[in-house]
Parts: sequence; structure tokens; C-alpha cells
Amino acid sequence: MSTASGTPTDRLIETVLDTGSWTSWDEPVSHSFDGEYAQAIREAERVSGHDESIRTGEGRIRGRRVAVVAGEFSFLAGSIGIEAADRLVTAVRRATAERLPLVASPASGGTRMQEGTEAFVQMLRITESIAAHRQAGLAYLVYLRHPTTGGVLASWGSLGHVSVAEPGALIGFLGPRVYEALYGEKFPAGVQRAENLYEHGLIDAVLTPEALPEIADRALGILCGEIRGGSDSAAGALVASPDDLPAIPAWESVAISRRKDRPGVRLLLVQGAEDVVVLHGTGEGETEPGMLLALARFGGVPCVVLGQDRRGQTQETPLGPGALRAARRGMRLSVELNLPIVTVIDTPGAALSREAEEGGLASEIARSLHDLITLPSPSLAVLLGQGTGGGALALLPADRVICAQHAWLAPLPPEGASELVYRTTSRAPEIAAAQGICARDLLSNGIIDGVVLEATDDQASLVKNMADAIGHSLRVLVDQADIDRVERRRQRLRSLGHAMDSAG
Repeated sequence: MSTASGTPTDRLIETVLDTGSWTSWDEPVSHSFDGEYAQAIREAERVSGHDESIRTGEGRIRGRRVAVVAGEFSFLAGSIGIEAADRLVTAVRRATAERLPLVASPASGGTRMQEGTEAFVQMLRITESIAAHRQAGLAYLVYLRHPTTGGVLASWGSLGHVSVAEPGALIGFLGPRVYEALYGEKFPAGVQRAENLYEHGLIDAVLTPEALPEIADRALGILCGEIRGGSDSAAGALVASPDDLPAIPAWESVAISRRKDRPGVRLLLVQGAEDVVVLHGTGEGETEPGMLLALARFGGVPCVVLGQDRRGQTQETPLGPGALRAARRGMRLSVELNLPIVTVIDTPGAALSREAEEGGLASEIARSLHDLITLPSPSLAVLLGQGTGGGALALLPADRVICAQHAWLAPLPPEGASELVYRTTSRAPEIAAAQGICARDLLSNGIIDGVVLEATDDQASLVKNMADAIGHSLRVLVDQADIDRVERRRQRLRSLGHAMDSAG
């Protein structure tokens, strides 16, 4: 690679890719324009040291071969004309044909105005090529640099499975200079900055180029579906028969599940998983602290994790519809890349508020149920703590369901059920026992497949045992390659209640 020009794109390639691994795919461009535009192109070539605003090629990240497409802002503000679009589309199609993960790094002011509408509609061609790459089940990572605006952001810049941005980068649909020219006032400060987009759930992280090799290596290892070494053992902690479980009062489990020191999904990921990459928000302008979306590996098996975060759910920020929209982003990722999905249920209940109603909470629960029931990829549900109401039910449909010994599942908190039935909350322990909400009852009634043992005075053991059980369950599920997964899942759901009928 020639780095004589020393542009930011040159430095990005040198920083992110393994030393000496870059090979350009670019064929020389012969521009046939005349007049002022021809002069502008010649000046852009002189300033940038390159013949177009798009650079393409391949390299390696931590030894993994990847395709790269990047914007060269020093060439006419990284604008996309017909030749630039041709180069980009050719590279994306080559990456798809060679089944390479694709890493994109736009830096652009958008469409090249000198080429007008014909250049404008090139965004359709570019988007089609990215769509074909993703539909082929191939990973697409995006690193948005300063600045990325216009049609570039509104096409290939916003389609990453994982999207991160350069600190302080200007990222927006309408460039601030154009906005001021059109409306006679400055665009509100800070809105189009990377950090603000992160806060609104539009990108997953804000990172320097130096941090990219590590995060890209972890993300691609999971997105590419690589099953690694790891343990295939439930460590003797996964109990499949109710007779092997002690008869603990349901109310005791409820109290244990509500302890402030009880492990949640974050501790499960930190201490029990490998190669964790936390994603952020819906990718559509919304984020809620009650749902954690991540890529991770349990027992060597890569997966998408949708976890109700007990730390993020408070009276002020209960689990709302945005949390389920973030979860459904993870479901789409699972489907597109055929990754197993792990849902972690741990909620005192979904939001009861005007905002939740107007935000479509009930509809989001229904859509989540639909998407999980029809999910073509393997799925595992984990009852980790409290499992209250529709918020818990929304993540329950799965090929296999496992449960911590003191986790539980109920249509309402026991206090709420007691109030409805007896007009007092004082009989909550009684109704908790009667409703069959605890792990032993769930196993007896065929609602779950196994229980992970735990000791109330050793919370670390729960994390280890649950992580082992998740890894073991995932390996069982991914080995079932020849089954009709969706039909088996539906059969499982159709049988719910039959165990209770036969027992009664």
C-alpha cells in the first residue's frame, strides 16, 4: 500500500489492519469530464494522492481476512459520484462472492453535486449490494468517521450489524452548512455528534481507531459463527427432574430473587461469557436501560444475548416498549447471521404508564412473541430472577428453557395477584404457592427443561453454574442441525398445559 499522501484513510487502514496485510482492489479510474469539474477532479487527485473518493481492498484483522471499503474525504469531501459508486459496488459484490466479512468506514459529504441526479440514485445501487451481502449471511461492520452526512449516512453508513463512530465525529443527514443556507440559522449544537447518537441508541459505541482491532476481532468471531474450544459441561448443576429438587416455598424464592446482591445479566456476561460485545439501543433512535443486547460466547458457542437488566429497571425506568424493540433488533441479527439466541428473563414487570401504552407496549410484547416463536435459529430462554407478567413472557418462547433454582414466572407479582383475588396483598405467599410459579413447579408442569442449582450464600456459584448450563444447552441446540426447529418449537408450545391437565 502506498501511504505517500498520509490521508486519514491511509492512517486508519494502517491502524486497524494487521501490518503489511492491505491489498488494494481498486482499478484505475479515467475521468472524462471537462471544464471546472475536470479541474476540481485534478486538484482532488493532487491533494489526496488518490483517484477517487472510495478506497477498496482487503486485509487482515488479528489474522482474519476481511474486505474493506472506505471513504477518502480529501477527495472532493468524500462525495459519491458514478465512478465512486462503481468502485464501491464492485468491492461489495466481490466480498459477497468470496464470502468475506465487510468492514466499511464512510467519511463523506454525500452525493457529488457536480454529477446531479444520476449520482444521487447510485445510493440505491450501493444499498442493494449491501443488502445482498447481508442476505448471504455475511457480517457487515461500520465505522463512521468525521464527517459522515447525506446519502452516504442514509444508505451504506447506517446498515451495519455493529456500528461505531469516531469520537466527536459530525454525523447527520443534512450537513450543518446546508441547513444554515436553507433556513437562515445554525443547526442546534451537539445534535449531530457521535456521542449524542450513541445516547439515542443509533450507534453501538464511540471508539478511537486504535480500539477498533480488538472490538472488530471479538465481534467478527461471533458474527461469523465460529464455535471455539470451550467447555461442554453443565458441571452437574442442571437438574431435569423435579424429584431431585428440594421443596422450597415459592415465597422464599421470590424473596431471594429480589435481593440486591443477586447476580443479573451483566454479571453473567462479565464472569460467565467470553468475547462479549455490548450493542446499544434499537439502532433506530431509542434506548432503554432495562434491556441489554450483546454478542457473546458461552462454552465456546457464539450467540446473541437479549437480557433484562435488573440494574437498569427502576420505578423511574421500568421495562418499556423500547426495551423490546431493542430485543427485536437482536432477533433480526440472529436470523440474518443464523446465530443462536439467548434470552435472559429478570424483570419485576413491564412499565404501567401512559408512555408505555402510547409507545405500544402490548404490541411489542406480541411482536416479540411472534418473532421468537417463528425464529429459524436456535433459541434458549434463561429464567435468571424475577419473571413477572408480559415483560417476562415476551422473552420466553424458545427451543429450550432453563431456570435458576430461585427464579420464578408469574402473570403478576404475588402481591398483585393477592390483591386481585383476595383484595389484600397479605396473602401473597399463599397465592405464590398456589399459582405454581417456582422452579420445581415449572419443571413439573413442562414449562421449563432444567433447573440450575444455586446456593443463597454463594452467588458466584450461580453465575458459574448458569454459564456452564447455557454453554451446554447451546451446544445441544446447534448440534440439532437437521431438525425442523420452528415446528418442534411450535409443538412444544402446543403442549403447554397438558402436564397440568393430566395431573389434575
